[in-house]
Amino acid sequence: MARERERDPGVETVSSVCDSSWALFFILKNKYLLEPCASGEIVVNEVSFVRKCIGADSSHGDLWGKLICTNFKVSFITHDALPKQRFQVANRLLGEHDVPLACVEQVVTVNDAKGKQKVLCSNQKLKFNPTELILYCKDFRIIRFRFDEAGPQSAKKVCLAIAHYSQPADPQLLFGFEYVGKQYYGSLVNGVDPGGGLQMPLFDRPSEWDREIKRTGASEWRVCSINEGYVVSPSLPEYVVVPVSLADQDLKQYLCFFTAHRIPLWCWNHPNGSALVRMASISDPLQQRKLDQRICSAITKSHPQRSDVLKSDLDKNLPNIQDIQAAFVKVRHICVIEPFEESEEKWLSSMESSRWLEYVRAFLKHSAEVVYLLEGKHVSVILQEEEDRDLSCVVSSLVQLMLDPHFRSLTGFQSLVQKEWVMAGHRFLHRCNHLKKNDKEESPLFQLFLDCVWQIINQYPAAFEFTETYLTVLSDSMWIPVFSTFLFNCPQQRTENSMDFAKSKCIPMGEEKALRFPPVWDWSQQFTPKDQALFNNPMYVGKGATCVQNGTVKSFRRTKKNYSSTLRGMPSSLRNILMDGHDSLTLTRRNSLVPRLKPDFSQIREVVESPTERFFRDWVSRPADLQGMLIPQLLPSHLALWRLYFLRWVPEASIPKGGPVTAYHKLSQLADEVEKLQSQLRQYKGATPASTPTSNPSAPPSDHSRMYFKAGSTHEPSSIPEYLSSSFPFSPVGNMCRRSILGTPLSKFLNGAKTWLSTETLANEAL
Repeated sequence: MARERERDPGVETVSSVCDSSWALFFILKNKYLLEPCASGEIVVNEVSFVRKCIGADSSHGDLWGKLICTNFKVSFITHDALPKQRFQVANRLLGEHDVPLACVEQVVTVNDAKGKQKVLCSNQKLKFNPTELILYCKDFRIIRFRFDEAGPQSAKKVCLAIAHYSQPADPQLLFGFEYVGKQYYGSLVNGVDPGGGLQMPLFDRPSEWDREIKRTGASEWRVCSINEGYVVSPSLPEYVVVPVSLADQDLKQYLCFFTAHRIPLWCWNHPNGSALVRMASISDPLQQRKLDQRICSAITKSHPQRSDVLKSDLDKNLPNIQDIQAAFVKVRHICVIEPFEESEEKWLSSMESSRWLEYVRAFLKHSAEVVYLLEGKHVSVILQEEEDRDLSCVVSSLVQLMLDPHFRSLTGFQSLVQKEWVMAGHRFLHRCNHLKKNDKEESPLFQLFLDCVWQIINQYPAAFEFTETYLTVLSDSMWIPVFSTFLFNCPQQRTENSMDFAKSKCIPMGEEKALRFPPVWDWSQQFTPKDQALFNNPMYVGKGATCVQNGTVKSFRRTKKNYSSTLRGMPSSLRNILMDGHDSLTLTRRNSLVPRLKPDFSQIREVVESPTERFFRDWVSRPADLQGMLIPQLLPSHLALWRLYFLRWVPEASIPKGGPVTAYHKLSQLADEVEKLQSQLRQYKGATPASTPTSNPSAPPSDHSRMYFKAGSTHEPSSIPEYLSSSFPFSPVGNMCRRSILGTPLSKFLNGAKTWLSTETLANEAL
């Protein structure tokens, strides 16, 4: 059914703009001002003579230009230059001053003369002419515009347009549908397969699941197609992996007893045969015991040693989505709204009280305990959650990341997110609150997962092929409403909505069942190859990492180690440890960040070390095998605030020529120099005697370097660039403007707000 966006009387469209007296100017200048713009993007409204606030306490350095609202983003076009030391990685879909509408959390208008302010919602009226516009963004930016010299009616209309288009009423009103319909799907019809160059599985085909089964050696598991066409469960992928001993007919009988018909899903197999499985709750209590026995029996049969199956109830052992959202809001308030000049002790105390790092630790701890069961106990584990679409995504991904080095490569990590989040039906549409309909459904579970990943990278930096810049950019991509990865609650929703949209727009489908949205993994949509080099970790030691021995280029190969062999004498009394609410593995909900003093075992002999503690102590006592199991250390001193993500826009937190980027800069240059030397060695090794004398060792390598920073000349050693700071490759300049509004500190103005500001109208309240 065709769906059109409601016309807001306060929203000026392109047609109304073109009817104005300066229509000719608009037509001549629009192409220049918005180029390059995304396919399907149109101008909704604009206002000239706008000042973008740059400085914290004065107008010095502010930029003058035109503020434009399109159906995709808020753009600010200026000919003024920013300070020379400013640097920010360029996005092909966004300009230097652009904000995607999906990234706008709240739109606040202010009138200085009347002392009024208002949080604008879609289809609302604005009774006063705004003198200032403040955009609070989901990526923690605060951007302010002043309308001192702009036309009052034009300023009002552009504010209303931004508020309206940043809060779509329907998924099909998200810009991604226009983008796909006009450009992305058009290329498919013309014979170009969008995303076809991706060297990673999307898990939308049986063959890709088959390859994952073979890669992990899960010979007693098979691909099941009973959900093809989403006939069984709309939130599951069309193809799932189940035990060989479970017939399709049996699964069809069981599915009605599971919440949302979500039958158990295979995630991964350990080399010892243990399986990681995720499962929704059983909705019928009378069938609980019977189904548990049948599912566990089938999983046991898939294990070569017929080991036990243990179940972990995530809803009981981990924070819920509301707790996580509340902690995230507090962290955002501490990092962005509250003054950063406060004493470090008070700031750190506020950070601890937010409980964000406590929750990060809780998920890492629980995942490590599951790792112990799979690796140390050789048992299979079922992760059970009410609907198996939130907490299980985090835990299953972290467990595989700790155990399988394949998922620490860039391609492997992307396939992990695709498998355990996108195809498993994580509600990105609701959890990101793209439609801004229900704040209770919003929860930053994916950001929490990325924070957990960063904590592991921070402890084992050479074990991952990708960088924290990659993780940050991946998080930011959630707010670019173009990619299928983060737009929908499940694959079926994407299929249904895209079919409806294609019919309403008369888009020829050909043999396709639905429009094919670009996945976020096609990074060429956003960045040049040079900028994508920022994703590469110069310290990475992977399976294919090269080294030089005695003048010969060799590849690093993993030495297989069986750390579990040291635990053969372990007691076998540990039964269903994650289900026992009084066991030592049960997560502490409060005060988990407070370090606990361990007794001196030499003096207190009655205290016996548990098998779990012994396992972790035994592992920590060995040098880490970067191509083996990785377990993060979880004392409070081992966990840190992810500064690049949370503080990159805060000017006071930015360290010029400082922070981790300085080490990254030097290591990248060193890695680039090694690559050049390896290339020269290959040239010498493959050169004939006649050609050897003419070989030029100083010639640049024929292959492209993986590093962003290149090695300098031996005669001219490179210094740290002026633009480098701890915020690199981002910049606080123009992205964090939080100075007082008419003398009222923003921290007080926003105190007690659930998100940024109360959604109630503040127009009648004087500042």
